[in-house]
Amino acid sequence: MDDGKPKLLVQVREQIRVRNYSIRTESVYAEWVKRYIRFHHYRHPAEMGGAEIEAFLTHLAVARNVSGSTQNQALAALLFLYKHVLDVQLPWLDDIVRAKKPKHLPVVLTRDEVARVLAEMSAVQWIVASLLYGAGLRLLEALRLRVKDVDFSRGEVVVRDGKGRRIA
Repeated sequence: MDDGKPKLLVQVREQIRVRNYSIRTESVYAEWVKRYIRFHHYRHPAEMGGAEIEAFLTHLAVARNVSGSTQNQALAALLFLYKHVLDVQLPWLDDIVRAKKPKHLPVVLTRDEVARVLAEMSAVQWIVASLLYGAGLRLLEALRLRVKDVDFSRGEVVVRDGKGRRIA
């Protein structure tokens, strides 16, 4: 059945790149599409719809016990697949068993605790951890910094290709 179109995962990757999504989003979405297809015994997504998506996402929550954010990521990948690759409008997915949201509060360190953690580090690890804490950088943003990105005279750090390629 060669209709001249590229394979499905190639189409997914092309559509993600056209929209300038990050390379990590591309790999994660492609992986979720593969898992979805595998879960439904290698049926093509064009032959499936809302009921199959609900079954897959419910399986993730019930049998695999994934977190709510993981289930939402899988849902986002499948919605992207159907909307931008297959050009199919799905009915709203009401019957999905949602993963439970965690009931705990996030742990925030005090300034003294942060100072003690930083005191245990040295060299590059100390610099990266200090940037994460003090400048609010994400891990990959800090790891991708180069010498030319730091301007001591102006007290600035230039973050290139940050999450969402936003300008801050």
